[in-house]
Amino acid sequence: MRGRLLPSLNALRTFEAVARHNSFTRAAEELNVTQSAASRLVHSLEEYLQVPLFTRRSRRIELTDQGRYYSGLVSKSLDLIEAGTVELISSQEGRGTLSIGMLPTFGTRWLVPRLPSFQEAHPEIAINIVSSDGELDFVKERIDVAIRFGPGQWPDAVIDPLMSEEVQVVCTPQLMAGPHPIVDASSLRHHRLIRHSTRPHSWDHWFQTTENSLRDIQWGPSLEHFFMIIEAVKAGLGVALLPTFLIENELRDGSLVAPIHERVSGPGAYYLVTPASKAQLPRVLAFRRWLISQLQ
Repeated sequence: MRGRLLPSLNALRTFEAVARHNSFTRAAEELNVTQSAASRLVHSLEEYLQVPLFTRRSRRIELTDQGRYYSGLVSKSLDLIEAGTVELISSQEGRGTLSIGMLPTFGTRWLVPRLPSFQEAHPEIAINIVSSDGELDFVKERIDVAIRFGPGQWPDAVIDPLMSEEVQVVCTPQLMAGPHPIVDASSLRHHRLIRHSTRPHSWDHWFQTTENSLRDIQWGPSLEHFFMIIEAVKAGLGVALLPTFLIENELRDGSLVAPIHERVSGPGAYYLVTPASKAQLPRVLAFRRWLISQLQ
């Protein structure tokens, strides 16, 4: 059986450091070797590959096209090895830190108030929550699991459905006491509609689902997160579509009201997304089991 066609790991580490610093001197300082040793290791890698990785001009070096391609590949590979090494060290007996990539409003409003029960059940696991709502990159963000809203399709991941989302029209009691209270969808023409910038078609979906239409829409501000939209509505900046489960407290204390009682299910749902490579880690399994139990 043929062995792997791999160059020296030491040479790869040195090449990655030189490419990152664009300097043999700074790379040598980082690796605690001499500049000549760093140069020899990179030269040995070029001989092994039979490809020039750098062009050398007096005291300056530049990556060749081949070197630029290879440095990106090597850097990602070393990141994976480093992350796996840290993972293995920190996962002894299920201990370590569980890093959760969290949608900001979902985390603040739904998850954080429930976390004490998880910490009580698993005091050996430390929790690290980071705001995360963009494209998922578990290695780059160094997170173990993420909660996302979407269609439920993420590659190379274990996906646990959590909940659907029902949205409803909300405003302040002051608006309802004004000259144009909202009694039906047509009443919305008198008010500014606040938009969610990452869900630009939410209002279109609501109008279509409720079989309503509205001409001459007055658009209010466009905001990135639900917690911003909640505060914007409370400040009187307009009317918004908000998930019911995120505004239970406001509806209860009367700071917000839902004048149109019809609720509309959104086109997506909330999911717990776990990279397949981490799905069997004890701390991840513990969190997945706990989170799903909170929805039963």
